[in-house]
Amino acid sequence: MTNDTPKAPRLDSTLSKGLRILDMLTATQGGKSVTEISKELELTKSNAFRLLQTLSTLGFVRQRENKQYVATLKTWQIGRRVVENLNLREAAATQMRMLSQETSDTVYLAVAEGLSVVYIDKVESQQPIRSWNPIGGAAPIHCVSTGKAIIAADYTFWRERLRGNLTRYTDRTITNLAALDADVARIQACGYATDTGEFRERVLGFGAAIRLPNGAPIGAIGISMPDVNLPANGEASYGEMVRRAAEEIMAQVAET
Repeated sequence: MTNDTPKAPRLDSTLSKGLRILDMLTATQGGKSVTEISKELELTKSNAFRLLQTLSTLGFVRQRENKQYVATLKTWQIGRRVVENLNLREAAATQMRMLSQETSDTVYLAVAEGLSVVYIDKVESQQPIRSWNPIGGAAPIHCVSTGKAIIAADYTFWRERLRGNLTRYTDRTITNLAALDADVARIQACGYATDTGEFRERVLGFGAAIRLPNGAPIGAIGISMPDVNLPANGEASYGEMVRRAAEEIMAQVAET
């Protein structure tokens, strides 16, 4: 009798440990010491140090003057190339223009980088009063609609990474996991995220995640505006707009 069950692939232990360190550092604000890394990942201190030296030599990690290690922008550069290879900006272009025409407000295309979102494309607002972030600009992932949409699309991954990292920016910022749990449940139920002035006071946002066919989020599309620009009862309609736009973009990505 034969066993046709495929064997799990053998993992290179050194590579997997190095990637775990890199994953930790990209999700950490302020850096980690060798001792913290070795303890949290259950590595010996000497092993953690050797791996950090290798990552530093390859340009993925650098050591600050306080002896803590942080991830460099090389990880973001690689991620950006992956996004570009997926033609995400090209796939999103039509829907971004459509959202701009329907709302006259700023439309962003964003991807996750560490505990932030980075704006990789935008359509400028046509309004006299507008919100503004440059292409290449960043915002805390837990405070803006595009970031919250990405979080909700893969909450198992993000929840522990955000523990202790929910920094307050306004009196509306979500700063504890219980409140984040509730907000994520709402996002997952309706299909879009909202920013009620959580990063910048009186700046609102509506965002929806863009996923690969396997469900993994690769970015988000969103509308951002000063609160004076939101029409009466506009939250539901704007949320539905970004949700439908994200679905159209996902169909485009699936074809590439």
